Amino acid sequence: MPKISERAIEMPASPIRKLAPLATAAKQRGTHVYHLNIGQPDLPTPKSGLDVLRHIDRKVLEYSPSQGFSSYREKLVGYYETYNIHLQPDDIIITSGGSEAVLFAFLSCLNPGDEIIVPEPAYANYMAFAISAGAKIRTISTTIEEGFALPKVEKFEELINERTRAILICNPNNPTGYLYTRREMNQIRDLVKKYDLYLFSDEVYREFIYTGSPYISACHLEGIEQNVVLIDSVSKRYSECGIRIGALITKNEEVRQAVMKFCQARLSPPLIGQLVAEASLDETEEYAREVYDEYVERRKCLIDGLNRIPGVYSPIPMGAFYTVAKLPVDDAEQFCAWCLTDFEYEGQTVMMAPAAGFYTTPGAGKNQVRIAYVLNKDDLTRALEVLRHALEAYPGRTK
Repeated sequence: MPKISERAIEMPASPIRKLAPLATAAKQRGTHVYHLNIGQPDLPTPKSGLDVLRHIDRKVLEYSPSQGFSSYREKLVGYYETYNIHLQPDDIIITSGGSEAVLFAFLSCLNPGDEIIVPEPAYANYMAFAISAGAKIRTISTTIEEGFALPKVEKFEELINERTRAILICNPNNPTGYLYTRREMNQIRDLVKKYDLYLFSDEVYREFIYTGSPYISACHLEGIEQNVVLIDSVSKRYSECGIRIGALITKNEEVRQAVMKFCQARLSPPLIGQLVAEASLDETEEYAREVYDEYVERRKCLIDGLNRIPGVYSPIPMGAFYTVAKLPVDDAEQFCAWCLTDFEYEGQTVMMAPAAGFYTTPGAGKNQVRIAYVLNKDDLTRALEVLRHALEAYPGRTK
């Protein structure tokens, strides 16, 4: 029988989805599962987007331009302007979700064997996209004890060699909720400039920043405009994960021309998704404010509740809608599986994402989980109670 590719063998399994069959089995047994494992917002999609979806009046659902509709890109220029990001429509390429934007950025800017420096823990699919491009992720460790702040510049420079081609950040961060400070962003800028690197910056959570600290986009950094590739998506800010609309943004014309070759090869981004996303830009400020306020309250509910459970620690996330929490268990992946296979409290259990899947350093994050606060406060409160009972009953509890 023919063998699969080495690339397929290296491709990591999702730290979330490999537990999915266990959750399905738990539900089939009649157990209610609180899903804290995935960043699927439960808040409503903007009415303006849904109205367009309901009233599509086209005789043909045709290919859209490979770069995306010009009308959508023109409206996006106005959206980014509100964040002091100054663009032209041609700086924007519409993609099939933020994931395709990351993949196309890697394919366009990296050669096989090139290395990307990524602070860990990091979004697990970055590794998958790097493998697809033949590139290698080199991680720089951040710790839960220090709130996942970046280490000093010397730690970055220890990793830089002749194969280093880029730095990748997610700001605000998935999975930690960390928001990079101005000092940290300037540190990254200086490294990018000194070594002439690309800076890939995933900023899909910019709407969700909960501190007085400013949002510093990679596009705000002076002197590296030609080095920056911004990754974006409507999935989180509009609860539109399913329409698969993202964007790759850069002022580097050579990179855009390279990206367009991959865009043409996949023909076009989703037609209907673009119609919905463009209409969603017209949603009221009230919608954005209500969504934001809800996440602020959920964050407080979750973090306060976690830190009241004996042996559990979570730093306060400053953005996005995730936190990484340390649990008093010997192995968080085994604990997450056990919650779905061997435990229930009053007919309920919890599903979380083992944080080890967001690290590449062996053994890192072994007693940590990523939790998404995408449930309403009543469900979050109940899920925390179930988690507390699970930790009390778990045979592998460490303290």
